[in-house]
Amino acid sequence: MPIKDRDRTSGEETGETVALFKAVSVFDRRQVDLDSVEPLDLKPPCVPLTGDSHAHLLAPLERFAGTLGFTVAFERLDGPAGGWCDTDAKRIVVDDGAPDNAQVRTLIHEVAHAHGVGYAEYGRERAEVIVDCVTFIAASSVGLDVAGESVPYVAGWARTGRSRR
Repeated sequence: MPIKDRDRTSGEETGETVALFKAVSVFDRRQVDLDSVEPLDLKPPCVPLTGDSHAHLLAPLERFAGTLGFTVAFERLDGPAGGWCDTDAKRIVVDDGAPDNAQVRTLIHEVAHAHGVGYAEYGRERAEVIVDCVTFIAASSVGLDVAGESVPYVAGWARTGRSRR
C-alpha cells in the first residue's frame, strides 16, 4: 500500500511515498480439488416472464407512446422477438401472444427506443444495452421483476453483440 510519508514532529507530508505491506488471507491452489468438480455454466439463466400482475400498465404505456407520436399495435409475432419499434413509421408492435407481464416489459423496451435510442445514434449493440437497462429500471420501479430476461439480454448484447434470449 503506498502511503504518503509525514514528518514525525510536524505531521506534515514530506512529499515522499512509503510502501507498506498488509497481511491478507490467502489459500493455496492445492487446497482446491478441481479435478472432482464439473465446471459451472456461467451463462445467466433466461427466465421468461409470465402472469398478468402488471397488465394494468399496458394502457398507460400505450398512451405514453402516443405522446411521443407513436402508435402501438398488439399482433401475433413469430420468432424470439417480443416486439419492435419502427422509428420511421412511428409504430411499435408487441406480441399479443405473450403473457401480459412480458408485453409490459416489451412495451417499456420499445418506448425507450421511441425516445431516440436507436441504432443510427448508438449502434445496435449499445442501443439494445441502453434500452434494456432502462427497461430493467422502469419495470423494477413498479415491482415487475424482469431480471430473468434482462440480465441475459444485456449480457449477450454487451459481450457478443447479440441477444442470448
